[in-house]
Amino acid sequence: MATTLAPVDSREVVRCDRCQLVQFKANNNICRRCKLSLDDDPEPEVVQPEPVAVPMMMHRQGVQVAMAIRTLRLRAGLSQRQLALRMSVPRTYVSKIENEKATPTLSSLERLAKALEVHITELITGGMAGREAELRELTQDPFVSELIPFLGTLNGMQWQSVLSQMRDLTTRPRRTA
Repeated sequence: MATTLAPVDSREVVRCDRCQLVQFKANNNICRRCKLSLDDDPEPEVVQPEPVAVPMMMHRQGVQVAMAIRTLRLRAGLSQRQLALRMSVPRTYVSKIENEKATPTLSSLERLAKALEVHITELITGGMAGREAELRELTQDPFVSELIPFLGTLNGMQWQSVLSQMRDLTTRPRRTA
């Protein structure tokens, strides 16, 4: 492509739009510096890829894995950066997995499971197996079993508070002096 400038005598002066060289227009219409045509280039045809239909079952599994990873990460009290450091990957990769922008490979799932200290099946099943085991463990505790009859009188906020405190006590025991 070239921009036509003022003609000098009988010759046309043009500027190459690519390299900005001001020159006399040659018979072959080629820029003397960049050796490309000074003629307008036709617009390249943009080819739109056809959308690929993702089966609904596969989409649900991806959502389930993403939610499981986020849930297990939060339950472990880890930030995305801390999880990424444990996995030796960039933090953005963890974010992309949790936001369903990337699908973890099998090796990534293994590293995720190891970093979150869970079995790989918990990542695939949505963390439900671990939650059920956690609830069984909580109800077997003598202190918790005494609290269970009173839990029905709590409102939602109180219920969540008690559950999170009990979870903290079972997963992160307090150190004694």
